[in-house]
Amino acid sequence: MESTESYAAGSPEELTKRSPEQHDSSEADSAEKPTHIRFLVSNAAAGSVIGKGGSTITEFQAKSGARIQLSRNQEFFPGTTDRIIMISGSIKEVVSGLELILDKLHSELHAEDGNEVEPRRRIRLVVPNSSCGGIIGKGGATIKSFIEESKAGIKISPLDNTYYGLSDRLVTLSGTFEEQMRAIDLILAKLTEDDHYSQNVHSPYSYAAGYNSVNYAPNGSGGKYQNHKEEPSNTVTIGVSDEHIGLVLGRGGRNIMEITQMTGARIKISDRGDFISGTSDRKVSITGPQRAIQQAETMIKQKVDSATERATE
Repeated sequence: MESTESYAAGSPEELTKRSPEQHDSSEADSAEKPTHIRFLVSNAAAGSVIGKGGSTITEFQAKSGARIQLSRNQEFFPGTTDRIIMISGSIKEVVSGLELILDKLHSELHAEDGNEVEPRRRIRLVVPNSSCGGIIGKGGATIKSFIEESKAGIKISPLDNTYYGLSDRLVTLSGTFEEQMRAIDLILAKLTEDDHYSQNVHSPYSYAAGYNSVNYAPNGSGGKYQNHKEEPSNTVTIGVSDEHIGLVLGRGGRNIMEITQMTGARIKISDRGDFISGTSDRKVSITGPQRAIQQAETMIKQKVDSATERATE
């Protein structure tokens, strides 16, 4: 199956009922701004959203306008047995795609349990550590206001240093479907304000490349990831001219995803205006084992060089 498989948050048992009410959308002037959201789902729920021959996910992408991607079978978020879904597009498209997926999973869950009372469910979002501060706010003010406004429970996990190179945290939302969607609206709007969040789009399955020395070993508690000896990790910063930084990112972040997948290195690009001293070059930081750094650096230079060669022909 292509990696454009799709799917959605929280295990099937964690998804909640749709109310006929429409949740408030983000402000109209920002509804078209490109963004993305990632979250976890059980392996069992993935097939139902993909559908036979990919029919369901294709339908959801056509209806919402969003791109929906799913990590492959056995490619889990570190420390869990859950796969990762990423929905990308405008805020409006992302929210629409998310609603379609949750609606599908809830309807199947509801048919199984037949419960008339809507239970409180959980959805676990995957958020870069560098973006969590914006959600928390000064003295916790922002997250408190989100909880009050949405009525959902919102908890942010500490960064897990057990896993080499991991820079994402889990944001767990609990509540009814409507409460969760209100919380997602608020969180997504806050994340999308941060240009760095939008620039650093990772594929939903980038952990597979970065964690190829991490094995899943079943035990009595249902399984645990165990690290093998890691190669020493370094960070190298190279300069890429501001006009060429788009070549490194690619449309919708696709080039940087490809480089991350193929090399296992983690790549971060400095914010607009943050240049290497005395130049107009943006900082591109590459982290990982030496071999991964060299491969990533070569691929980045090839992307830039091929474009500059075409321009001079």
